[in-house]
Amino acid sequence: MSPLLRAVGWRALQKGRWSVLFRPAILTRLALFLLLILLLLVFGISHGSLQVPVSGVARALFYPQEVNDTARFIVTGIRLPRLLMAVSVGAMLGMAGAAMQSITRNGLADPGLLGVKEGASIVVLTQILFFPAISLLWQPVTGMAGGLLVSALVVLLGRDFSRPRFILIGIGVSWIFAAVIGVFMTTADVRQVQTVMLWMAGSLNTVSWPLLLLSLCWGIPAIGLLFLTARASDIALLGNAAATGLGVRLSQLTLLRFIAPVILTATCISCVGSIGFVGLMAPHLSRMLFRGGQSALLSGSAVCGGALVLLADNVGRLAFAPLQLPAGIVISLLGGPFFLLLLWQRRDKF
Repeated sequence: MSPLLRAVGWRALQKGRWSVLFRPAILTRLALFLLLILLLLVFGISHGSLQVPVSGVARALFYPQEVNDTARFIVTGIRLPRLLMAVSVGAMLGMAGAAMQSITRNGLADPGLLGVKEGASIVVLTQILFFPAISLLWQPVTGMAGGLLVSALVVLLGRDFSRPRFILIGIGVSWIFAAVIGVFMTTADVRQVQTVMLWMAGSLNTVSWPLLLLSLCWGIPAIGLLFLTARASDIALLGNAAATGLGVRLSQLTLLRFIAPVILTATCISCVGSIGFVGLMAPHLSRMLFRGGQSALLSGSAVCGGALVLLADNVGRLAFAPLQLPAGIVISLLGGPFFLLLLWQRRDKF
């Protein structure tokens, strides 16, 4: 291992012919964030309309026969899948935002600001309102189709990923489709509107184990794709000429790293509704706390996003009890000012 790499904090783990480079400082911070997520999970599971002590949570998870049916159902059937979904949704949205900001080279980029959220929402709403007999398993598929179509429209209009107008076109397209969603809401049956409004606010109230597994089935391959292309993405940040000279196929890389965030975002929206700004905030928090290349950025965005959504869900569920605020609303209260701050910092670049 070269002295230069060692001087900037890298270490090598060798096993025979194989070796892996890592930075202990980044791993330590990731471990601390994972511990924070675990503490938030334990707090969220034990607190609610029915208080369950930590010892009761442990028994419900590992010795269910020692716990009464009510406590066991609340812990394992309601709170645990809901909170795990919050972590997985936050992680997927955080990584989607990190990948989108990398390929556009714009810190304001986020799948939710490029029309993906609205495109997926329209298709899912159409399924909910007009085709309720269709299985829940089709929601991520239809949501992905809508998100991909709208993102393709933004790409066609914006052309160059790296120019600020790409983001502005995405915001404009988002507003157009948001208006279409408004038409849906005003013309649908009142009883359906109440259900749809709760879903669109980013509520995790209806999360179940099948829905959690469904989101992971669609999200894990997209996450794997992002990590597999992380090294090539690091090289691409050196510039088009340098990346091409080093053997990176930029068109294929851009396509893969654009499709993966769309899949992740559409999966989250299809399962829990609209939770915005996570893909915007998590990558910036990751850069401040973890730094490093794309692998570190993706990992840091995942833990930051997971912690953000989990914290938002706990706050919305417990702070206003017996009322519950959807996690999407709590996140928006933070994300709106955060987005305006980023716009102000980049006011001379538009």
